[in-house]
Amino acid sequence: MYQHLSQDGSPIDLPATRALCIGRNYMDHIAELNSAVPDEALLFMKPAPALCHLSEPLIIPTDKGQCHNELEVAVLISQPLCQVSEADVEKAIWGVGLGLDLTLRDVQSQLKQKGHPWERAKAFDFSCPVTPFIPYAQIADLQDLHFTLNVNNQVRQQGQTAKMMRPVTTLIAEMSSIFTLQPGDIILTGTPKGVGPLQPGDALSVALEGHLSVSTSVVS
Repeated sequence: MYQHLSQDGSPIDLPATRALCIGRNYMDHIAELNSAVPDEALLFMKPAPALCHLSEPLIIPTDKGQCHNELEVAVLISQPLCQVSEADVEKAIWGVGLGLDLTLRDVQSQLKQKGHPWERAKAFDFSCPVTPFIPYAQIADLQDLHFTLNVNNQVRQQGQTAKMMRPVTTLIAEMSSIFTLQPGDIILTGTPKGVGPLQPGDALSVALEGHLSVSTSVVS
């Protein structure tokens, strides 16, 4: 069963609730999928059964078309947030890590064509592997974080939070104006370009520069 973990491996005393996600927060990713630039933050959710530890083997469906990697900075919330300012957001951040928004791309494309929600492509069990979290006091600048995904020793994604369309605290404050964020919620802040299919047997490593590195593999 998933439990939020600190960088030292100790459990964090917060419930495993859900992941609140933003789509299309990096222009290079919007371009690579030929998507429209959203006027408002494009939000969706992954339920608690989607959460798992990124250090454990990644379980992906193999009967629903391609399953793509989407590496993102993950923010763990420690206090309820409702209609708050960006300053209030910073007070409610427990820590920062990385998460994979695993996406069934063929399924998502079909849903988009029909104008349907994305949950079938985004919210399946184990679709949100996350790393341990770095306490927020150790993060010098949320908007100057660099992160990388390697697949089979080849760089697939490189991101920098400075290139986000909506900065982290702005995004979370906007979310709180729509629905209340709960302690234990994880915010996935969007993915840069470099999404692509994963295959059973792939070896993955993710790194948040200067803070953490985690390796794993893909199974079916």
